[in-house]
Amino acid sequence: MKTFSPSLLYHHLLLSLLVILLHARQCPAAGGSWSVLLPSIGISAMHMQLLPNDRVVTYDRTDFGVSNISLPNGKCRPNSTDCSAHSVEYDVGSNTVRPLMVLTNVWCSSGTLMPDGTLIQTGGWADGYRRVRTYKSCSKCDWKEIPDGLNQQRWYATNHLLPNGRQIIIGGRQAFNYEFYPKKSATENSPSFPFLVQTNDPNVENNLYPFVFLYPDGNLFVFANNRAILFDYSKNQVVKTYPTIPGGQPRNYPSTGSAVLLPLRIKKGEIDAVEVLVCGGAPTGAFVNANNGKFDGALDTCGRIKISDPNPQWVMETMPMARVMGDMLLLPNGHVLIINGASAGVAGWELGRNPVLSPVIYTPDNQIGSRFEVQNPSTKPRVYHSTAVLLRDGRVLVGGSNPHDKYVFTNVLYPTELSLEAFSPSYLESNSSSMRPRIISPKNKSNIRYGKRVAITFTVSGPVDLKLVTVTLMSPSFNTHSFSMNQRLLVLDSANSAKAVGKSTYKVGVVAPPSGNIAPAGNYMLFVVHKDIPSPGIWVQIRR
Repeated sequence: MKTFSPSLLYHHLLLSLLVILLHARQCPAAGGSWSVLLPSIGISAMHMQLLPNDRVVTYDRTDFGVSNISLPNGKCRPNSTDCSAHSVEYDVGSNTVRPLMVLTNVWCSSGTLMPDGTLIQTGGWADGYRRVRTYKSCSKCDWKEIPDGLNQQRWYATNHLLPNGRQIIIGGRQAFNYEFYPKKSATENSPSFPFLVQTNDPNVENNLYPFVFLYPDGNLFVFANNRAILFDYSKNQVVKTYPTIPGGQPRNYPSTGSAVLLPLRIKKGEIDAVEVLVCGGAPTGAFVNANNGKFDGALDTCGRIKISDPNPQWVMETMPMARVMGDMLLLPNGHVLIINGASAGVAGWELGRNPVLSPVIYTPDNQIGSRFEVQNPSTKPRVYHSTAVLLRDGRVLVGGSNPHDKYVFTNVLYPTELSLEAFSPSYLESNSSSMRPRIISPKNKSNIRYGKRVAITFTVSGPVDLKLVTVTLMSPSFNTHSFSMNQRLLVLDSANSAKAVGKSTYKVGVVAPPSGNIAPAGNYMLFVVHKDIPSPGIWVQIRR
């Protein structure tokens, strides 16, 4: 009988282990699941906004051709033979859609919720350039349009809600300026914004849909192309200039990466760190190359910068896969979901290739090198003109994808996609249900005041670690073209106050955000998070 020495046996075992490691997947799928909610909503969801009544308003463009859903009661748009809808309202609770009438072209427009929950949508193409449209949800509500509501033509602009309750609207194609809505007067002007001129590539405008975030001092962080500034919009002054992102590659439309403001943690009324994460995009020259039939590989890097540092510097990380036209969404537990997109080409008609079907979870608090986890894939390509928004129950609603000039369903690489899907992160898996909190009070649609203490009662059916309980506030964002405008997640100051008050019942006291600079007045989803598992949210309205 053949025998092995201990030393030889050790080497055989080591060799076997190395073989296993070499063949192991470097980024194993961590979880998450997909479900098709509706095979068709009649339109391709190019723009999407969750409303504070758990309905989602979505729209594409009015010149795509006839959609697959008719306007009600035999209506047609004025001066048009198109009697189909190009906007719908999706009811999350009933899983149904209702067609809406939009009159002018909303293609590549922008918007944000006002404090009262009204969606203000701005700009678009052609007859929509200077339109303002408002939508207040109810069972019979529809779009209302304001001709010449904007000073300038806005196409591919970015909106953000401000501490004073107005929206700022920044940029757009050949619009190197900004303006506000609502107007204080009919003569209110549109200040020039030289930063948009400086970041404008003469060969292709790589600074459209700039990434804009409200900084806790009331100024705005603005990222365009490959650079960023801190901007005082009230004085039209640059407060700070940040370093160019390493590599200098463009990250905005049509190179179309995405960005988030990482969760803001409030401690004793202050924010200790403010960080921005920018991921994906396409290399310099990719737009020109794609138009000539060469599809460059997308960028696989993320840049993270602590913009609150006295001398902020970018820290670069590598994603598990390259991605252009991906969406970045904050989840209630503070993780970042990167979803949708392609691994080659750029944004534009027929210009993307190789869809990326697997989402990725980025965990900001993990050590660098262990922050990304690949999730289970969808079966539906979501490329140009796809969207994603977080729902109050913790799922992510995913829709859209139309890389064509019209609705095209056959004989193309990526047919127009009319379906709605839901991606359920792993915190919604059945094995987490006993650890998932349920909020008892306050009730849904409660009001909270700046700086005031809020008592939250919740239940957890299984064992609880009270040291791992946090409370977060999430603003509902307007999503289009791989950027979620007005997206913001706040981790409230609770000072480890969670305690048991009965069988499986607990209470935690938190302090509401101190000011509109940190949380502009308006509607937010409030979540109790236990062991990174969020409760179903409740709607709260922050008031002055």
